Amino acid sequence: MDERILKWLFDIKLSIDEIESFFGDEEKDFFKYRTNIMLKRAIERNLEIIGEAVNRIITRDVVFAEQISNSKAIIGLRNQVIHAYDNISDETIWSILTNHLPKLKTEVAELIKKGNI
Repeated sequence: MDERILKWLFDIKLSIDEIESFFGDEEKDFFKYRTNIMLKRAIERNLEIIGEAVNRIITRDVVFAEQISNSKAIIGLRNQVIHAYDNISDETIWSILTNHLPKLKTEVAELIKKGNI
């Protein structure tokens, strides 16, 4: 595997791990998230990093990028967070955290494992 792609996969993994660390051992609570501006901004920043890393992977190797589900949607979210920040809803980000990030974490872990063989 291209070393740059492996690096970007690790960037995605680290961002997901960081997002998860924000909640510690506590159960994720939408209402706590919604009222904590620092938490929201930290999560948004990590989603930007994830989107940029996926974008770089796609640019480098389109075929490889097909192994990441919803790669274009991930990049679209990154663009929305950066360029249309005033149109991002808390519900949208929360849905991504609870419904999509766990799958991405699993996919990235498998790709890293393959790349380190």
